[in-house]
Amino acid sequence: MCGRKTLTKSKKSIIEELKISEWDKTINYIPSFNIAPTQKSLVIVGKNNKRQIKSMKWGLIPSWSKNKNIGSKLINARSETLNEKSSFKHLVRSNRCIVLSDGYYEWKNNGNQKIPYFIQLGDGELIYLAGIWRKELKDDKKVRVFSIITRHADSKIKHIHNRMPIILNSNEASEYMDKERSDQIINDKITSDRDIHLKFYEVSKYVNNPQNNDFKCIEPIN
Repeated sequence: MCGRKTLTKSKKSIIEELKISEWDKTINYIPSFNIAPTQKSLVIVGKNNKRQIKSMKWGLIPSWSKNKNIGSKLINARSETLNEKSSFKHLVRSNRCIVLSDGYYEWKNNGNQKIPYFIQLGDGELIYLAGIWRKELKDDKKVRVFSIITRHADSKIKHIHNRMPIILNSNEASEYMDKERSDQIINDKITSDRDIHLKFYEVSKYVNNPQNNDFKCIEPIN
């Protein structure tokens, strides 16, 4: 799964890397070493064949919930059952997004304790995570929320956790945003045995508290 992530790059570097021509002035972007569910994060959505940056809250409210003011529960969506669950059904076809990150955390069960690890791509390059989104009524206001699609973990990191987010390269990200190709991209990721060049290392339990948000969160302990 993926329950905590980072996006530490500056606004300038994100704009340059993604070749963004327009940045919504209403977005209050602050780089973060510890993004938790219910917090806002940057995602890419498609509109009129253009890619736009949006800021959305992490976590969908279950479709069966009668209380729309509860905390967000569905932070991940299993790729294998994506088109079966009522909360996610049809969203891949209509509401796809790319969740931006430059790393994420996973906790390894070690007896009666959980050991946090930080996982990144290469030397901390920008990661494109496959996601879905929708608008929800929360506190009498319509807000955009997203969930990250997950798959079985690569062989290199499955000793930490058996699930991981679906990570796309730039070409796959473009194809995923095309509704005619999105299902195939997800299916390819589910069935692929190719490992991604991920780096990982153990970090301190300092990251367990989402209020802690500085470089110490991703600092190796060994």
